[in-house]
Amino acid sequence: MHKSFVAGVERVAAWADLLDSINVFPVADGDTGRNLFISMAPLLVGRQEKEEMIHHLLMSARGNSGNIASRFLSAFYLVESWQNLADCAEEGRRRAWKAVNDPRPGTMLTVFNALAEALPPGETIPDQAVIDSIIHRLEKSVHDTCEMLPKLKKAGVVDAGALGMYIFFEGFFCSLSEAASEYRPITELFKNRLHISPAFREDGENGYCVDFVVKAQNLSQEKLANITRDQESVIVIPEGDLYKIHLHTNDREKIKDEVAKFGSVVNWEDDNLSQQINEFRLAQTDRKLHIMTDAAGSLTRADAKKYGITLLHSYVTMGRKCLPETHLHPGELYAAMREGIKVSTSQASNFERHQFYESTLDRFEKVLYLCVGSVYTGNYNAVCEWKKQHDPQNRLAVIDTGSASGRMAVLVLAVNRYLAATNDMGKTIAFAARAVPVCEEYVFLDKLEYLAAGGRLSKTSAFFGDMLKMKPVISPQPEGAKKVGVVRNQDDQIKMARRRMAAALARDGRAFIMLEYSDNYDLVNDTIRPLLAADFPLAEIVIQPLSLTSGAHMGPGTWAVAFLPEME
Repeated sequence: MHKSFVAGVERVAAWADLLDSINVFPVADGDTGRNLFISMAPLLVGRQEKEEMIHHLLMSARGNSGNIASRFLSAFYLVESWQNLADCAEEGRRRAWKAVNDPRPGTMLTVFNALAEALPPGETIPDQAVIDSIIHRLEKSVHDTCEMLPKLKKAGVVDAGALGMYIFFEGFFCSLSEAASEYRPITELFKNRLHISPAFREDGENGYCVDFVVKAQNLSQEKLANITRDQESVIVIPEGDLYKIHLHTNDREKIKDEVAKFGSVVNWEDDNLSQQINEFRLAQTDRKLHIMTDAAGSLTRADAKKYGITLLHSYVTMGRKCLPETHLHPGELYAAMREGIKVSTSQASNFERHQFYESTLDRFEKVLYLCVGSVYTGNYNAVCEWKKQHDPQNRLAVIDTGSASGRMAVLVLAVNRYLAATNDMGKTIAFAARAVPVCEEYVFLDKLEYLAAGGRLSKTSAFFGDMLKMKPVISPQPEGAKKVGVVRNQDDQIKMARRRMAAALARDGRAFIMLEYSDNYDLVNDTIRPLLAADFPLAEIVIQPLSLTSGAHMGPGTWAVAFLPEME
């Protein structure tokens, strides 16, 4: 059962970008895929007690889609076998409908109805024909959403949340029945309903999408009404003395003040709706050639959305919490490391990788995968093996960049710009091959203890290195992370960076420079950036958070610089 939940979530992860691209209801803010995946991510963690998992789902839930899905899963996760599957689905359906102040058919609620109706009585174990029938019934319910909600009909798409739950359930039931893992392409099943009509426009909307958890004893309906009155998209989920509330509001400070009257805020998240809607309008959705890369590069999810790039997940685990690095706030990671909380990293499963390859090739004619160096992860070998069996037309090109973190990010952004300018995959691949050997990166560590904690360095070496104030300088190379020097302090770090860059870049030449920070943004932006701007006045300099899979091993206080000279 646990493997089936994981399969469902990993499928949602692979199709999240598509879900974002058709997300128009209730607001065209392009975040349904993100919200669903973040909300379901606790299911990826190893087996937990049922109540503990349900609590984690509640705390992780984001957005309309994530909160409704979380409420459904609070019952559905209690399933033990085929015998109580139908009962859990029915209870989940009931809870999900009840949680929404204004429940609307044509959303994932309709898919929950279809599931409850399609499941056979619990006394029998379904054969493959019954499983296929259930999946087909869910598929039809997603198609129906386009006709149920005027906004979806105007946009010409199915509901993103409903499609997300279909993708989850297909993975869940195929795993549970041990069916073959060849899934029908989503782009074929819903091909006429996966592109927003050019005539569709979202009416301007201001305010915030807010998710918060308040701890309060006996929060009455009247008190809840004081908090949610006149707000949109309200969802309320109770759990003991905790209340998870989602809403859209023009005045988040007023909401905070109201909440403070009745209890203490345990968790608060908000998104700027106006900004999200504007980014959604500008998103690139019509390119036939596409770049895919690994999240081990120093690129954020916002970067991927802005430039139309697919990021394959790598995961960071802090204690009992596990999230893809692009969905984790850097401050949370480095605070945990300073507190001594155990931190580790891991790659996506082969199943999740394969789902990413399939979903990307289903959506684009040709894909260039700029892969993290094969010495760092198994991603390169995994994609090459998959390509042999599933890409007879050679639509997926793969390049082992031999890099990670900022060096890989610089390569990806440079290659993506070249592709956008030329719209020629062959020339772009040749450009990438030329760029790989001339792109450099230097990573400057503050302490050695974090490398030791992760097993990358002996604890004795870390102790004496820190005691003697010796700080290593590392450069990610195709053969691995290479130590290229040792310095004593921050000033020496900066001097070494400038010296190495002066040897590689012409002062009067153009270059692309990426500065990366951990928990030291002010140092990088206020001190180091002006020095490099003076050294290389024609260079483009960007500032990015250091890849969190790198940061999880190198620790707080780390910074880095990656650069690529202008190429013809």
